[in-house]
Amino acid sequence: MRAVVMGAGVAGAASAIALRRIGWAVTVYEAYPDPAGPYGSFVSLASNGLRGLAALGCLPAVQASGFPVQRQLMWSGSGKLLGDVPRGRRADDPLVSVTLNRSNLVSVLRQAALAAGAQIVTGQRTAPDDPSHERADLIVGADGIWSACRQWVDPDAPTPRYAGLYTASGVSDVSQPGGAGFEPATFNMTFGRPGAFIHLPTPDGTVWWSAQVAAPVAPTVSTISIDTLQAAFHAEDRIGRILLAAHPTIASTLNHVLDPVPVQAGDRTVLIGDAAHPVGAGQGASMAIEDAIILARQLGGADLFGRAATGTAGAADVAAALSAFVELRRDRLGKLAKSAATNRDAKTAGPIAARLRDLIMPVTFNRFYERATGWLYDFDPAGLPVGRSDRAA
Repeated sequence: MRAVVMGAGVAGAASAIALRRIGWAVTVYEAYPDPAGPYGSFVSLASNGLRGLAALGCLPAVQASGFPVQRQLMWSGSGKLLGDVPRGRRADDPLVSVTLNRSNLVSVLRQAALAAGAQIVTGQRTAPDDPSHERADLIVGADGIWSACRQWVDPDAPTPRYAGLYTASGVSDVSQPGGAGFEPATFNMTFGRPGAFIHLPTPDGTVWWSAQVAAPVAPTVSTISIDTLQAAFHAEDRIGRILLAAHPTIASTLNHVLDPVPVQAGDRTVLIGDAAHPVGAGQGASMAIEDAIILARQLGGADLFGRAATGTAGAADVAAALSAFVELRRDRLGKLAKSAATNRDAKTAGPIAARLRDLIMPVTFNRFYERATGWLYDFDPAGLPVGRSDRAA
């Protein structure tokens, strides 16, 4: 059985690994010359995403490429501590959240895909209906929120729209060991007046940060600068200190949301990752990894490779597996989308809502956090068949 994967980011590389594990021949097409090149900023993986990486055989390499983050601290703009909980896991889960550069995550997954026998073609755009793909039994649309595959699966599919936020990320040389908000192995989120500000002290002594700023009218990305951010967060002292020590080069992007995608699979084409559901809430990479594994389990569970070898597998088998995959993912992703919308609204709360949040969160957040998020972090996509990839032709 042969698969074509569109996109060599997290979703595409993870699906290539998973499909090779169940015996499929895989070719990945990536429009950018270097799919692991410098783009985006850092990404944090919660326990559910880490279990997915373990199923793919990539967990140790990802852990070695990043650093563990034990705790998540929530702050008001005035510096009041609003919450202190385990980061991305239940308190008794030994699988500690990992933060790393997104490009390093993609690089690890891409190398694992190549080692598994996948072919990755970079610097070349391709379309699902390209004549060269006629022999493919499966086409995986893993080409992100601006997916070309989405409209190919459904011409009436929704398109991304501006979310009223932009994100800017960078690195600062802030040296305050042990100070509030600068403790090692902590993920810090501050609810500032213009939006949310995240910062993590790293083992090398720098601070990684990301600002999510409310802007009803989408700004020109090239005009977003350190000066822009300093002006926006001028009332928040800690954020101001971090930005004052920032390196001049920052990565900026406009945030977009996508309405629910009603058609996520066709007879031999399926959307995964941000192409199907850009969920946000710090779970984009983890959901893409989950997608890749569960898709492969559906295809592998049908033993299509074995039936193809005897001439009994057909297009209907693939279509049925894709339909089952979409149904299996629907409830979980829908629930996460609602949580992401709530988180997004909290980052842009008005002054009255912000005051209520600062009063209520210290009382409720620590108490109810695990109950509210356990369903997300407990998820285990389970393993994949092993030792079959050498059967792919």
